[in-house]
Amino acid sequence: MKGAETITLPPAQLESAARALLQSGGRMQMAYACAAEAGGLELRYLTAPAAGGFVVWRCQPDGDPPSLAHVWPLLGWYEREIMDLSGLRFANHPEPTPLVLHPSDVAPTLPEVAAGDVQTLPFGPVRADVVESAEFTFFYIGERILHYQPHLFFKHRGMEARFEGLDPQRGVVLAERVSGVGTVAHALAFCQAVEVACDCEVPERARWLRVLLAELERLYNHLHYLGHLSDTTSLKVGNAQGKLLEERAKQINARLTGSRFLRSLLIPGGLRRDLAPADWLSGELEALRAESARYVDLLEHSESHLDRLMTTGVLTAQVAFDQGATGPIQRASGADRDLRRDHPYAAYAELPLVIPVRADGDAYARSVVRAAELDASIAIMQRVLLLLPEGKVRTGCVPVPKAEGLGWSETPRGSLFYAVHFDASGRFSRVKIKSPSFSNWRIFPSTVHDTNMMDYAINEASFGLTIAGCAR
Repeated sequence: MKGAETITLPPAQLESAARALLQSGGRMQMAYACAAEAGGLELRYLTAPAAGGFVVWRCQPDGDPPSLAHVWPLLGWYEREIMDLSGLRFANHPEPTPLVLHPSDVAPTLPEVAAGDVQTLPFGPVRADVVESAEFTFFYIGERILHYQPHLFFKHRGMEARFEGLDPQRGVVLAERVSGVGTVAHALAFCQAVEVACDCEVPERARWLRVLLAELERLYNHLHYLGHLSDTTSLKVGNAQGKLLEERAKQINARLTGSRFLRSLLIPGGLRRDLAPADWLSGELEALRAESARYVDLLEHSESHLDRLMTTGVLTAQVAFDQGATGPIQRASGADRDLRRDHPYAAYAELPLVIPVRADGDAYARSVVRAAELDASIAIMQRVLLLLPEGKVRTGCVPVPKAEGLGWSETPRGSLFYAVHFDASGRFSRVKIKSPSFSNWRIFPSTVHDTNMMDYAINEASFGLTIAGCAR
């Protein structure tokens, strides 16, 4: 697979390879199944060795492959997803119940409760306002949550399967709609996977403009996050101010590109059309930087807001690593990781990056990381505007039959990967999406157990999760 080194492993060596990766300081990213050339199914494991780069393990099982979830707990959901959607079974899986599918005759597996004073609260899947569908089951005594179990995927859209048979030009339109608030991030990871598979070199100006668009998307996402988090702590003025600044950011997007959500811009080979950022953009960004800094400072001096965030939903560094936390969630728990710097793409290698990191792992740390990224993103964009090269923004990207490619981007919520597989006609036979919310939803329950019911909404908001991004 282009974009990553590929090695083939027999099923008997999977567990030893997984343990060696863990002991060497590497990281597991995802697993998925695809059709093997010789027939049947083939497993792919995406790993990030400590030495750098990405390595894909290929394994064609001759029976039930061994589950690796006891070595890498984050693989638990990936293996369950594979079992649901491909029919392959993993031997000795710790949670062999359906994840994505919701069979009518299979109830969610819930813990047995013997104590008579423990109450059960099933909440959802229809929730208030326009919140995405999910069912959450709480086991609690008084205000104390003993156990919490989310039941997602009520509106699983089968997005990966919808790529099959498409060409790259139509595929990017679908990628932009996997997660509405991650249009650029998904399109960018998808395009880069196609481009590396097809040996397509993107023009320099397009690479720099892609950075500008990605940071514009990060900007409005983080402002929305801070406003929503303020709402959960009952800081209504903070909510209104955050949403107003988010609207200002979206208006900048619309003025620059014609789309508030930055859609219909990226395409394999570059951009659909050139953008001409004038002096007004630099001025608008600087004005938004000043207003955002004032807003963050007011939040930092709102004691009622801080009191609700500090020590709420603590995520330790070890649990974050084991369960595969990503993005601001892992950075708030002490992990200094960011794909823009560690595995640079577009023009990020040519830009100075500031990666905010906190160690406390609570809701306050998660909000501080995102607030700090506001200023860092605007600094990156100002640098792009200063150094933006001239030239064309698009080149041809002809599909290569039977090619495979890996692409990635650091979204506002964390690491996103696309693995694309072409068939003999140059159309997609398989597209795998590793989304950040899929990772962070898995880890979220560990911060809810043994906490206070009144803090639940704050904790969930502090994770900045999307169900659409998870239930692809």
